Amino acid sequence: MSPQSTNSTTASVQLTYDGGSLTLPLVVGSEGEVGIVIEQLRGKTGMITLDPGFGNSGSCRSAITFIDGEKGILRYRGYDIAELAEKSTFLEVAWLLIYGELPTRSELDVFSSSIRHHTLLHESFRRFFEALPKDAHPMPVCAAAVAALATFYQDVETEQTLNDAVIRLIAKMPTIAAYSYKHSIGQPFVYPQNRLDYASNFLRMMFATPAEEYEVDPVLARAVDLLLVLHADHEQNCSTSTVRVVGSSRANLFASISAGIGALWGPLHGGANQQVIEMLERIEAEGGGAEKFVDRAKDKKDNSRLMGFGHRVYKNYDPRARILKRSCDEVLAKLGIRSRQLELAMKLEEIALKDDYFISHKLYPNVDFYSGIIYKALGIPVNMFTVMFTIGRLPGWIAQWLEMRRDPETRITRPRQIYTGATLRSYLEIGKR
Repeated sequence: MSPQSTNSTTASVQLTYDGGSLTLPLVVGSEGEVGIVIEQLRGKTGMITLDPGFGNSGSCRSAITFIDGEKGILRYRGYDIAELAEKSTFLEVAWLLIYGELPTRSELDVFSSSIRHHTLLHESFRRFFEALPKDAHPMPVCAAAVAALATFYQDVETEQTLNDAVIRLIAKMPTIAAYSYKHSIGQPFVYPQNRLDYASNFLRMMFATPAEEYEVDPVLARAVDLLLVLHADHEQNCSTSTVRVVGSSRANLFASISAGIGALWGPLHGGANQQVIEMLERIEAEGGGAEKFVDRAKDKKDNSRLMGFGHRVYKNYDPRARILKRSCDEVLAKLGIRSRQLELAMKLEEIALKDDYFISHKLYPNVDFYSGIIYKALGIPVNMFTVMFTIGRLPGWIAQWLEMRRDPETRITRPRQIYTGATLRSYLEIGKR
């Protein structure tokens, strides 16, 4: 393929193959990203593209999130993640992602009030949680609970009922998450409090008991809010693509989000921060120190891996990791914690950022490297880390689902394949096999 033009609106590439050639148009995004439009490829040539993992395929046009992995850039609706992390809140970012612009004061007040007044779960959910095993992982519990919301809210889809579903999902997700945790440890559910902000309400539902008062530390609530902001969207990743794929069949918002939770549960996606903690625990238990572990991670004969470094998209320092490093210091200082694991983490980062092996392989710290340490310091159990990711990612999933649903180009997702199985053969009676 050879580009005929790079900046003209009529730009295209020429595909030459045995038996002919085909002109394919180019599409250019607002940040200069260039894509080859192949919608007519199979119809005109009988061929398809093969791209395992879809690392080179664009599935949609989107105006929500921009990432430049080479430069370490992440922006929501044009706003740099560092500026949003410093100046914004999770609910403000949720509005931005879903509705496209930063809210006015009155818009944010109404939005926040609506969410505060929809945090309660139907009392029937008590029986739902009681029916599940005590040792159930909270992620499938959350996925099942979100899917179950569709049985409580079965309204015909209109713009108003869609907006109601958006509010309910954002409002009830922390309650579902906290209830899943309380169920697993045998404690009574703690009802939400409308007077509290989003992050404080969640922390109270997680850690309060009817036996005594629980006051939420604003520094810790801000740390949780920051983590949610940093996880709010990340372009067409595995779980977001899942939400879009399921939604393309006209499945409702609850069903689509439930599917996204299932995708996020995978250890290669949302479970990475749990693996960071497990790695640090292993280094601490072995007593070998950070230097020895780095040497093992570089040894191809050793199966040790440096978790929390490298990213499918970022080939530079993950911008979210820089922000979380500062937050991690603040949280541990506030709690008065001297963490051997944090010391190990900082030493691992120091070594890796100077080591030619990691530099040449572009293995820089990612968001999972510090988020797990913060969650652990807050007292959030390891099996709840991915649930925290879910709460944060919810506005992004919703925004992506709504964008997909309103895009006139959307078709039900149906990838092709290259078949590699047996060719035509005859059926043999069972006695002759």
